[in-house]
Amino acid sequence: MNKLLQRFSLYVMREVFRISISNKINWTKVCLIGAILTVGGIALQVLILPYPLHTWFVSRPATVILYESMEETMELNETHKNSTERVPLILLNSVVLQNATDQMVQLVSVNQERETSPKKRKSSRRRKHTKLKEKPIILTPPPPPRRPPSALERHVWSLKPVEALAYAKEELKHAPTVIDDADLYAPLFLNVSIFKRSYELMELILKVYIYRDGSRPIFHTPHLRGIYASEGWFMKLMEENRQFVTKDPEKAHLFYLAYSSRQLQTALYVPDSHNMKPLSIYLRDHVNWIAGKYPYWNRTHGYDHFLVACHDWGPYTVNEHRELSQHTIKALCNADLSEGVFKLGKDVSLPETTIRTPRKPLRNVGGKRVSQRPILAFFAGNMHGRVRPILLKHWNDKDDDIRVYGPLPLRVSRKMTYIQHMKSSKYCICPMGYEVNSPRIIEAIYYECVPVIIADNFVLPFSEFLDWSAFSVVVAEKDIPKLKEILTAIPLKRYLTMQINVKMVQKHFLWNPKPLKYDLFHMVLHSIWFSRLNLFPIPRT
Repeated sequence: MNKLLQRFSLYVMREVFRISISNKINWTKVCLIGAILTVGGIALQVLILPYPLHTWFVSRPATVILYESMEETMELNETHKNSTERVPLILLNSVVLQNATDQMVQLVSVNQERETSPKKRKSSRRRKHTKLKEKPIILTPPPPPRRPPSALERHVWSLKPVEALAYAKEELKHAPTVIDDADLYAPLFLNVSIFKRSYELMELILKVYIYRDGSRPIFHTPHLRGIYASEGWFMKLMEENRQFVTKDPEKAHLFYLAYSSRQLQTALYVPDSHNMKPLSIYLRDHVNWIAGKYPYWNRTHGYDHFLVACHDWGPYTVNEHRELSQHTIKALCNADLSEGVFKLGKDVSLPETTIRTPRKPLRNVGGKRVSQRPILAFFAGNMHGRVRPILLKHWNDKDDDIRVYGPLPLRVSRKMTYIQHMKSSKYCICPMGYEVNSPRIIEAIYYECVPVIIADNFVLPFSEFLDWSAFSVVVAEKDIPKLKEILTAIPLKRYLTMQINVKMVQKHFLWNPKPLKYDLFHMVLHSIWFSRLNLFPIPRT
């Protein structure tokens, strides 16, 4: 075949040379020779190429498989020893483009691969039990193109902040009914339709201006570890946000005082002095300085400003400034109605979350099945406040079903850790400490244990929208002696429903390193936004 092709090539060259010398071009012969060359080239490719010709013209989806070692490639060759199937392979140093389906993917036949690899015989028994370890490379799809803004979006964005708030408040009166939503589980909400519409309006309208003033570490230094980490995580995610944050204060609907009550306590409190007044004076002076430098505080007397504080002393650090205490929206873990600082309908109850590993805030989240929860109720913790000593007095070593301890004893923790206890309990008792808030409420949700909340006058987080009776049990402080009677009276069907609801509400209480829709960052911001709408008077004009 090769000799025939060589003779044909020589003949073609002689003819071309003869024609070029004589200067007489016979177009019939030229066309005939061109046709013969084209047909010959196609026939040559069909005969000698190691893959079908249509691969050049019709691209097929490429299966990209990476093998961990040459030995595994040899095993693949032995498996297909008698097969003529060609396997698509891509080398480690290959670059796979996102539009790989439109690119040429080189196909290497198994027979050619076997020639370059050493021969190694294996018994049929070993070959039968050999499994190839494959690592599929998942190609990340390109981000969807940004759609142009709609006419409604352009109209809303053109409104002044006051006009946009009036528009949003009027829109809430006509919220469409939500029948089935893939992202929201209706049994968890008091009114899922109002919540969804309010959340959509927040995403469409809300802009927040963050004051860059204030010295570190009290300002702009998020504390991300421990039981007071909620204020730090909100600060971190808020300052990193690009959707809601604006650099133009004239476009802002809310103004954020980015201070940390935990850092304030660490920097200024004198240990054992029992004097919190220096902390309040420092915050008062800062707000007065802001009001003197910018016109925005005096424009509304602080009604469109907010702060986020999770330390127990958060409410007490605002007492020296009347407008800060009475007008500003305060997101507080210590949401106690009895002390007169937290204002229902204006202030926001901030969930208190324990973050042990800031790099992995979702570590240990999850729980066991109901059948693997033999403990009826569990509590362990330090004995402070008015409720916990009463709880310990009535239930410590009194009943095997209700396991109540002070700090978890070493003899117990050696067999089962604190987290394992919560994951093995049907109910997790969450009594207040020095203040009404307790991180155990959110811990119980993380570990899929139904929380039993014992704290009179405590405003539960997001209670303006979430129906806490769907996934928790609230017990009055005076009913602590009846605790087992109350829990055992709950029917099994009711408990199973609450336990499922705990799993469903979990996503609303998670700090994600990159915020996701309806997660804890967005839920806190939405509560602040909704409070601003409630406080905003619609102009008569």
